[in-house]
Amino acid sequence: MEYLVLLGIAVVIVGFALRLDSILIVFLAAIVTALLGNLGIDGFLTTLGDSFVSNRSVALFIIILLVTGTLERNGLKQAAAELIGKAKGATPGIIIALYGVMRLVFAAFNVSFGGVAGFVRPIIMPMAVGAIEASGHEPDERYVEQLKGMASGMENVAWFFGQVLFVGTSGAILVKTTLAPLGYDVDLLRLAIIEIPVALIAVGVTAFYYIVKDARLRRKYYGGESGVRMPAAVKEGE
Repeated sequence: MEYLVLLGIAVVIVGFALRLDSILIVFLAAIVTALLGNLGIDGFLTTLGDSFVSNRSVALFIIILLVTGTLERNGLKQAAAELIGKAKGATPGIIIALYGVMRLVFAAFNVSFGGVAGFVRPIIMPMAVGAIEASGHEPDERYVEQLKGMASGMENVAWFFGQVLFVGTSGAILVKTTLAPLGYDVDLLRLAIIEIPVALIAVGVTAFYYIVKDARLRRKYYGGESGVRMPAAVKEGE
C-alpha cells in the first residue's frame, strides 16, 4: 500500500507522454499523491498553504504557474507567435540566443522569469515556432522537439552562470560555504566580478552553438524540395 503514493510519479510520466498541459499534470499529480498518502484535501491544502507562507520560492512558483496558465488560456502563445512573425529574418536559433543574453542580464540582478515552465514553454517556444511559420514552412515535430531542448538548455546555462553574478544568491553562498572549511575565504563581490567573463563566455558559446545547430536543422528539415512548402505558382511552372 505504501507504494501507491508513487502513482503521482506515474501521473506525471503518462501526462507528459500524452503531451497534456504541464500545469494541469503537476497539480493533478500533487492531488493524487496527497490523497493516496492519506493527507486528504484538508491536509493537502494545509501543506500547500504552509509552504506558500514559509517558503518564498514555492509561493512564487505557484503564482507563476497560475498566471502562466491564465495567460495561456487567453491567447499568450498566439500573441507571442504573431509578434515574432512580424520580425523579418528571425530564426528559432537567433530567438533562443537572444533569450539567453536577456536571461543572463536579468539573472545578474536575481530576476527570474519562471524558468522553463513559466517563460520558455509559453513564450519562447511559440516565438520559435512562429519564426518557422513566418519563413513559409510547416513546423516539423522532430525539429520542434530539438528546439525545446535547445531553449531549455539555454535557460539552464544562462541562469546557472548568471545567478552567481548577484552577490548573496544561493549559488554564490554555496561556493563560499563549501570552500570555507577548506581554508579559503571567498569574497562574494570578488567572486561575482571573476564570474563575469566566465558567464559571458558560457552564454556566448552556447548561443553560437545553438545558432549553428539551428541552421543545420533547418537545412536538414527544410533544405530539400520535400521539406519546403513551395508556392503554387512555382509548382505549376515546374
